[in-house]
Amino acid sequence: MTAGHFRNLFDLTGRVAVVTGGAGILGRRFAAALADHGAAVAVVDLDEGAVQEVANALRSEYGGRAEGFVCDVSDEVSVRDVVVAIEDGLGPIDVLHNNAASKSSSLEGFFAPLATTTLATWREVMAVNLDGMFLVAREVGNRMVARERGSIVQTASIYGVMAPDQRIYEGSSYLGMEISSPVVYSASKAGVVGLTRHLAAEWGLSGVRVNTLVPGGVRSGQNDTFLARYSQRVPLGRMAEADEMTGALIYLASDASSYVTGQTLMVDGGLSAW
Repeated sequence: MTAGHFRNLFDLTGRVAVVTGGAGILGRRFAAALADHGAAVAVVDLDEGAVQEVANALRSEYGGRAEGFVCDVSDEVSVRDVVVAIEDGLGPIDVLHNNAASKSSSLEGFFAPLATTTLATWREVMAVNLDGMFLVAREVGNRMVARERGSIVQTASIYGVMAPDQRIYEGSSYLGMEISSPVVYSASKAGVVGLTRHLAAEWGLSGVRVNTLVPGGVRSGQNDTFLARYSQRVPLGRMAEADEMTGALIYLASDASSYVTGQTLMVDGGLSAW
């Protein structure tokens, strides 16, 4: 075994990686991590200005190829078109980080109590968080199957594998808005875990790996009440920083995890251990 062999397992040089939701708080860090490990990165999101900003920053910081693409992942035609555009512009997709998620067009509706959560809000969130995951995975995954290679990483949430402790949310706010953890969020993220396992089993013999990345709570604008209560539930005693999710992504995207598929990797500070 030559020096550097194990380190090089994490190298993504020459590979094309796609990050949906790539202009979000976590998406930007995921895209940066992939670029820093040598991948050409397609940043996919709804906002044209935002995706171009992220792509420009990646090229400036890491010197590789990066392009921004606009896509509504809940729209089948939009997904098909963007995958064609990415492969035309950057080449065959080697890594898909299926990461896009929605809190609906109304945060008030999204954070509404269970008793008053509307079917319209439920369907709007599901259209992105689960339908969108399926549409993007199907479009990219079928191409990977034909090439007999590829890694798909799908972002779920700790609340897709365990129920939220609603007591944490008493007196809590996010960017000044009272918050909770809605039922539609939990249900949609649990669906992502199930989708991952099905795809991993279906596509395994074709050389396509599919895994779930499960972030715990990430500090990003919550008030002190929430930070304190959440941290008390975590063995490491704090919320995560956004960059602490990126190592798990690189592991699952790269050859370092070449015999890993159908798994749910929880990056939660130990929350699910209690």
